[in-house]
Formats: sequence, structure tokens, C-alpha cells
Amino acid sequence: MIDISNESGGQVDTRALVRLARYALDRLRIHPQSDLSILLVDEDTMAAYHKQFMDLDGPTDVMSFPMDEMRAPADDEEPPQGLLGDIVICPAFTGAQAGGNGRTNQEEMEYLLVHGLLHLLGHDHAEPEERAVMFGLNDRIIADWQGTG
Repeated sequence: MIDISNESGGQVDTRALVRLARYALDRLRIHPQSDLSILLVDEDTMAAYHKQFMDLDGPTDVMSFPMDEMRAPADDEEPPQGLLGDIVICPAFTGAQAGGNGRTNQEEMEYLLVHGLLHLLGHDHAEPEERAVMFGLNDRIIADWQGTG
């Protein structure tokens, strides 16, 4: 189940975000009954989360909070089912950076939703090799998603 809550105070196409999350989870072969929570927040709330959980000042675009530490299965494995965790996105922050990335605010949120989802599944980008894998997968999922619409 994918649960989304818009507490950002702004207009967001939440249905599109849920459809993208379902598409990405299907692409990554995560069981359709796995639970994912998406929370859209304002800049003050995101800044508080950023400070509380990362000890960093100011808001950020996306944060991920994994629950069951699930991973995408190998081709010969069954899709895992469980609690993926929470993805928190700040639409006001993404809106400010979207143009610099050549995207609309909705496209930026979609890109960061997939980014957050990959973090929930154990991907990281601290090392150059990890970064290449994670961003390559993120880009492929987004490109394929855009090709379906």
C-alpha cells in the first residue's frame, strides 16, 4: 500500500506521485502489498527533520527513513514484502532547485521520489561507483516512466 499525505501547504499532483511510486516498485520487483509512506512537508518541517535526523541546518529536498531494510530481489528470487519506510519531500525546496536541473517542480519531485525510494532499498551515492549505479537506475526508471505517459 502506498500512502501519501500533503502537509506542504502547496498544490501537488499526489496521484501522479503514487502512480510513479507503484511503477518504480513494480520495476524494482518489490511486492505490491509492501507499504510505503510519502509525506510532503513545508520548509520549516523539513528543516526540523534535517536537523533532528542528520544534524544539518536548513531544509533539504528529500529524506528517506527505511523500516525493514528491504532490497530489490535478484532475478531468481521472489519479490520481498514488508514495510519499505517513509519518504519525505519538501515541494517548496524542490521548486527552488527544479529549474537548475532542467525540470518542472513536479518532475523534480518525481525524480526525488525515485531517489528516496532507491535509498529505502539500500542504494547510496557516497562513493563514485555507488553514485553511478544509483543515479543510472534513477535516470532509467524516470525515462521509462516518462515514456509510458
